[in-house]
Amino acid sequence: MSKENNDLIKNYQRKIKLIKRYNKLYYNDDSPSVTDSVYDKLKKEVVELEDENSFLKKFGSVKNIIGSQPSNKFKKIKHLRPMLSLSNAFGEEDMLNFLKKIKNYLNNKEFVFDFFSEPKVDGISASLTYTNGILTKGVSRGDGETGEDILQNLMTINEIPKEIKKHTDIPKVLEVRGEVYIGKKDFQLIKDNFANPRNAAGGSLRQKDPKDTAKIPLKFFVHGFGIIEPMIFKTQSEFIDKIDKWGFSVNKDNKLVKNIKEIQEQHTSIEKIRSSLDYDIDGLVYKINNLELQSRLGSTSSSPRWAIAYKFSSEKASTKINHITIQVGRTGAITPVAKVEPITVGGVVVSNATLHNEDEILRKDIRVGDYVTIQRAGDVIPQVVSVDKTKRIKNSKKYVFPEKCLCGFPTKKEISKTTKKIDVVRRCTRGYECDFTAREKLKHIVSKEAFNIEGLGKKVVDNFWDLNFIRIPSDIFNLDYSKIEKLDGWGKLSVSNLKKAVDESKSIVLDRFIYSIGIRHIGLENGKILANFFKTPEKFSELFIYKKRANILKNLEVLDGIGDTQIKSIDSFFSNNKNSQIIQSLISVLNIRSFKKITKKGKFSNKNIMFTGGLDKMSRSEAKSLAENNGAKILGSVTKRLDYLVIGNSKPTKKKIEKAKELKIKIMTESDWYKILNR
Repeated sequence: MSKENNDLIKNYQRKIKLIKRYNKLYYNDDSPSVTDSVYDKLKKEVVELEDENSFLKKFGSVKNIIGSQPSNKFKKIKHLRPMLSLSNAFGEEDMLNFLKKIKNYLNNKEFVFDFFSEPKVDGISASLTYTNGILTKGVSRGDGETGEDILQNLMTINEIPKEIKKHTDIPKVLEVRGEVYIGKKDFQLIKDNFANPRNAAGGSLRQKDPKDTAKIPLKFFVHGFGIIEPMIFKTQSEFIDKIDKWGFSVNKDNKLVKNIKEIQEQHTSIEKIRSSLDYDIDGLVYKINNLELQSRLGSTSSSPRWAIAYKFSSEKASTKINHITIQVGRTGAITPVAKVEPITVGGVVVSNATLHNEDEILRKDIRVGDYVTIQRAGDVIPQVVSVDKTKRIKNSKKYVFPEKCLCGFPTKKEISKTTKKIDVVRRCTRGYECDFTAREKLKHIVSKEAFNIEGLGKKVVDNFWDLNFIRIPSDIFNLDYSKIEKLDGWGKLSVSNLKKAVDESKSIVLDRFIYSIGIRHIGLENGKILANFFKTPEKFSELFIYKKRANILKNLEVLDGIGDTQIKSIDSFFSNNKNSQIIQSLISVLNIRSFKKITKKGKFSNKNIMFTGGLDKMSRSEAKSLAENNGAKILGSVTKRLDYLVIGNSKPTKKKIEKAKELKIKIMTESDWYKILNR
């Protein structure tokens, strides 16, 4: 590269860094160091440099810099009902599997039901609560459990009614959920200030002064509800029709569909007109229309069983692989990544694409220097789809997957105890002893689902790691804030906000703590099951004691949802002395709160139940859910602790029945089960 280009790049990067610094001072520290005219002049210079020298964009574009998100500006409010994420479908096969899962859960393969279809607007989710017809609460989605109080900013949106009490049939409590967005035409007027419409909407809603929010032409589509008391609706379509009459804005492209054929036709129809719509969408959402069925299906810990987001077809583009590197995940998984010539895919500049694993590289014969097709399906990480071997150079060499981790330790592929098959993923098994794994574990610990430390994102963790500020989890809670304040881009207010967020996160409930420490195969749902078993941090800490651990692991076998894979993973984690030392040092700086599962009172309060065999009128999953809603605890094996063994009519396990009889446990037939539930 010429000296002239080198000087140009350095000048460009210096100006980008300066803009970021000004943004930090303005948005986070509320202490602008330059006038608006000076800032605007600098930004214009950078835009002109980008327009005249397109290659500069791969070093970071000013159009991708959207202020600097403020932290701790708003009061936190817990949602009355969690705002869950939707699971995704990317094709007809995924939709068929979704329908199959619903029918399996309901234990009725012939079940016929309507779906309410609506465009999935790419905006910012928000919840509005009306009390006796008056808007009293406005909350952002946040982490799904807790959001930010943005009522005053939401009230600046013309499409959000401030009151609807003139109607006679308004419920006492009405929680309306929807999407805040900016129309494409309106965005053209402000596009120089924001990277894209969604970021413009998000940034506007987080302004401290509602007058600043009012300057942005925000709009609002209603798509659902949270709490409604009393419930006056029977279907999703009835709710949308009524909300439309009450003065809310609803999408004109909403539609009822009855089967996979109509789902596909509606999906294709909307995808064809996608570009002509005045708002960005990335697919359609399909919800079971019957609200009673929605309630019966319920949800998993992360998403409802009765709804799915059916994304549009993948955005694809062709580019060249310049290099292949490997990344190490928090579980030690080694993932190959293709470094490609930067290319725009679906409106996003892509320079990295995942290659998944060693077997995938071999199967597709992917090599450095190859021209490949990459795709982005929805918001997933770009991936390499295929190789154009007609463009391959003659002296091309097969890619040899490294057998060692970046730390230098040999990796290995594990053999599944259940399937007896070799895992496709290579792993480094050193845990915290591997710096690359340890760094990723720290990123997991500060994430939303774990400690949720605002202001301590992935880039900050990387920076603090490089500066040797943090190496193990307990370091997060012993940061030297005087050193951080001296760093470029950090001021007194931003450091104060970080300290506040870290201090607040020191108090954590046991289930989130168990999930956060990163035991392989232990997700959020497993964390709750284990927390309900241990109850207190003191009992959980007995896992560190070798003599007690064996007995604990044996008792875990009875838990429904904890299998041999999870138990072996827990044993492996706590058998590692380094892991034990690190987690015990973390516990010493925290206030871990005991887990108190809300046990619903009902016909099986404080009783342990187990099911064997298939039921005629409902699935085992629904039966377990009903039992838990009636106060029961579900066990996974027959022990003295079991109170009832429910035997289904279809292929019950004889050994379980015999053991229950031997232990004199009450056996309940399927008809007994239905009688108790009045079904």
